[in-house]
Amino acid sequence: MKQFLLVFLGGGLGSGLRFLISKTFNNTFQNFILGTFIVNILGCLLIGFILGLSLKNNFFTANQTLLLTTGFCGGFTTFSTFALEQHSFLKTGDLINFTAYTLASLVIGISAVAIGFWFSKL
Repeated sequence: MKQFLLVFLGGGLGSGLRFLISKTFNNTFQNFILGTFIVNILGCLLIGFILGLSLKNNFFTANQTLLLTTGFCGGFTTFSTFALEQHSFLKTGDLINFTAYTLASLVIGISAVAIGFWFSKL
């Protein structure tokens, strides 16, 4: 039950922060959903950093890692929103932004996880 509550708390905090960032940045550019992009890249960086620290020297307890990764990062990042926004690009026939956003999200997201792990080793 404790682990469930940790995930629940972390997820709520992550979701709330995602909402604020998306609300602030999603209308910055006409054809690019910057808020979701920022959230997903930051989430990738954070999960890499947190897990890297956790694996490095047991920096976090198992419960802290659960709170921060499954809870916070899980609530903070949002593949379902990414997929919905991509669907909107496809529906309007905007293949250029669909392709650019997909490639940028994947390449930068995976790179951010690697950078997070790298930061944790410093």
